[in-house]
Amino acid sequence: MSKSSLSLTPVETVACCSPLSREPLSRSDAERIAPLLKALADPVRLRLMSLIASHQGGEACVCDLNEAFDLSQPTISHHLKVLHEVGLIDREKRGVWVYYRARSEALAGLAALVGTAA
Repeated sequence: MSKSSLSLTPVETVACCSPLSREPLSRSDAERIAPLLKALADPVRLRLMSLIASHQGGEACVCDLNEAFDLSQPTISHHLKVLHEVGLIDREKRGVWVYYRARSEALAGLAALVGTAA
């Protein structure tokens, strides 16, 4: 039976299909959020985000991040670059060290998406 030939009475519609309780994610929002979720789908990057966000003021020195993993410095730098390129973290060079800061607006958008899923 095709969708066009299906005809339900108002009572059948309510019994069969629950109404939306909020606006679903738009196509443009999904296209904006998908790269963020893709970047966070890697366990190392997810832990890096957690470490950065857990530091005082949501900012961490790369020296602190390198020590938390049994990975080479170039590998950690690659993961940090991916997070930076999708807009989840900002970076600032201070002397010989680079400091990373979680972008609160990006995290707030993800939190709103995940927080309303329940």
